[in-house]
Amino acid sequence: MSENNLNIPNHVAIILDGNGRWAKKRFMPRNYGHSQGSKVVEKICEDAYKIGIKYLTVYAFSTENWKRPKEEVDALMKLLKSYLETSIKTSKKNNMRVRIIGDITVLSKEFQEKIKELEEASKMNTGLNFQVAINYGSRDEIIRAVKTLSKDVKENRLALDDINEDLFSQYLDTKGIPEPDLLIRTSGEQRLSNFLLWQMAYTEFYFTDVLWPDFNKEELLKAIQYYSQRNRKFGGIS
Repeated sequence: MSENNLNIPNHVAIILDGNGRWAKKRFMPRNYGHSQGSKVVEKICEDAYKIGIKYLTVYAFSTENWKRPKEEVDALMKLLKSYLETSIKTSKKNNMRVRIIGDITVLSKEFQEKIKELEEASKMNTGLNFQVAINYGSRDEIIRAVKTLSKDVKENRLALDDINEDLFSQYLDTKGIPEPDLLIRTSGEQRLSNFLLWQMAYTEFYFTDVLWPDFNKEELLKAIQYYSQRNRKFGGIS
């Protein structure tokens, strides 16, 4: 499938689902599925940029994922740290800006330092804007934003009458990042799972049965083709 004549979304968000099931089908441990899934993320970043997508956000680890078995959580954290370390070296080569969204204060100091190092190293890059959601939950994000905003009102840095949607958006983890045009969720599940609830008021949703480790450029183009056929009204009539 060619990207010619497609309406390319500016911002694509992806819920990376199906790593565990992919591994189970191959009689492999779940961690193997996560490892293979991380390789697909790297490839999709390249494909997205070549297609013309400017922003890509992936749901890597949610606030609810801590409920998983400790062995799996530890493996995911190790995998994410390894990805950050690699990205520090490759972000300049790929001209990719990387930002982490989510509450990183609960992560280890070493992990937090790696995040800061990566964001600083890539902040001047002008290629793909890549956001990775780590320890992210949209309800948690909104509560944290409300607390910060309330403090600003209490300390007279902000008046109640100043508060509107645009201002509130500046208190979210996604400050300065446009709202997603298209959400892709793999593995056949059809729910948002507490991902970017505020930001996706007018996002188009695309659900596919493909498990994340099997996702590729062809599948990405299928999602964009679906998006291209949609008539986005944003609450209007036409």
